[in-house]
Amino acid sequence: MNKLITLLLLFVSLTASAQTSASNYIEKHKDDAVKLMKDHGVPASIILAVAMHESANGTSQIARYLNNHFGMKGKNNSTRIRSSYRGYESVESSYQDFIRLLKDRRQFSALFDKYSHYDYKNWVWGIQRGGYAASRTWGSQVMATIKKFKLYQYDDRPATAPEPVFSNPTSASQLKKSAASVYKVKKGDTLGAISKRLGIPVKTLMKKNSLRSSNLSIGQKLKI
Repeated sequence: MNKLITLLLLFVSLTASAQTSASNYIEKHKDDAVKLMKDHGVPASIILAVAMHESANGTSQIARYLNNHFGMKGKNNSTRIRSSYRGYESVESSYQDFIRLLKDRRQFSALFDKYSHYDYKNWVWGIQRGGYAASRTWGSQVMATIKKFKLYQYDDRPATAPEPVFSNPTSASQLKKSAASVYKVKKGDTLGAISKRLGIPVKTLMKKNSLRSSNLSIGQKLKI
């Protein structure tokens, strides 16, 4: 009985410690994630959740010795650890390299035009489809982190914008059938006003909806 109580107390202690570690990580890096979101369009929730997942909230060896928070492979000059993972001068450099990877790789770069900076659900599955990680449960784990710590609160989603909806696909055929979020044009709407309200560039809205002009009609549905 005493052994069971001891194990239970140990479990509670470890759980509390992990929770504190995650909270501290978010507090320390949320501002950097938000800045990168505003500069490049990747949801802050995605940046934070991927970093937390890949670096064990900054406690992994490659995070501590190489400033590598995203599991990037490459060279390093560390004399403290032998690793095939890339080394960085700072954590900030690791964050910037994650954005660079998403922009430079074809399988990820399309996400920037396809999804808004607050559509974290489609970003998660889009990154997984692109092969960011070998694990089939990677997307589900990242999504769970976002929801558990409410990281979507940092995505600056406009109050009038519909919350992105996406169901975790269970097969390859379902992955191809993901539905984009839709905005229904209301009286008085203009493309410029919708762009500002939703935080999506006019050029992106026109491209997604094959628009040749900015003229809209009431009731028209726009992919966002």
